[in-house]
Amino acid sequence: MLGMSFQAVIQMFEFVIPHGSEGRADKVLANAFPETSRTLIKRAIENGNVCRKDGSNIEPKTKLLAGEIFYVNLSRPAVKQFDPFRFDLDIFYEDEDLLVINKPSGMVVHPGDGTDGRTLVHALLHHCPDQMCPVGAPERPGIVHRLDKETSGLMVVAKKEPAYHSLVKQFSDREVLKRYKALVMGKMKIHAGTFNESIGRHPKVRVKMSVVSNGKPAITEWRLLESFKQKICLIDCEIKTGRTHQIRVHFSHAGHPLVGDETYGYKAGRHKHKFKNNPERVMLHAEVLSFLHPSSGKKITFKAHLPDDMSNLIEELKSGE
Repeated sequence: MLGMSFQAVIQMFEFVIPHGSEGRADKVLANAFPETSRTLIKRAIENGNVCRKDGSNIEPKTKLLAGEIFYVNLSRPAVKQFDPFRFDLDIFYEDEDLLVINKPSGMVVHPGDGTDGRTLVHALLHHCPDQMCPVGAPERPGIVHRLDKETSGLMVVAKKEPAYHSLVKQFSDREVLKRYKALVMGKMKIHAGTFNESIGRHPKVRVKMSVVSNGKPAITEWRLLESFKQKICLIDCEIKTGRTHQIRVHFSHAGHPLVGDETYGYKAGRHKHKFKNNPERVMLHAEVLSFLHPSSGKKITFKAHLPDDMSNLIEELKSGE
């Protein structure tokens, strides 16, 4: 199965405004085509892809009357072509709307500069060809949120457009529960707390993030689960926002870089005496994910136990006590 791609979705037709559906153009069309996002409908109107029979354009706020006839084009451009990647995904849940996946450490979520053809997006194309939601950035079909390459754990991916927009809104409105387990360096002075420092691009190293006064709001709630004599702590985190590298930046800023996170302050050479083998990745795992199902409205919750590399390291730390 090579050379798969999403084709453009063509919706060009003559549309008669139904009786009882009079009102603003954007609202009338949104109600008439619930499978199409309001953003796409508004963009189609603004781009002149919704017009009267005489060819005259309208605006999103234009009032439409019952019986009026319009030519409507709700086409979407084709998403970039990607070759599917055969990979045994750890799928926790799947239906016609979405998938919940336990992403392994080392897997990049979507294609980008410097990535190869073995991202999660490529694997999804192999698992469910022609079923992935064609919205989002061209290289991120159905991707609602992401995890760093080295971070393991739970992600939700949309298969249908209404599901995509519902999930994006839930993340934006901070209605999604996201809990992580992390191993951090040093002894925590208190047993629970909240980091609320704003996070933005590092002023000098553009591939990094940092705590900056003009950054975006970021909230990380945490509690201490266990403290080891090697001056390493197991932490439970709940993030209320989803800034890039948020947990890693907040703990590093507080003087407690995550174990294995050399980007944000972990020194492998300095700390190698604490472990039999130095950790090969950042010790961060997205353990719990909970949200409202886009179709049923019911809350669904998933929990992914720690992967072997992280649980084995914890056992090693415990045995050293």
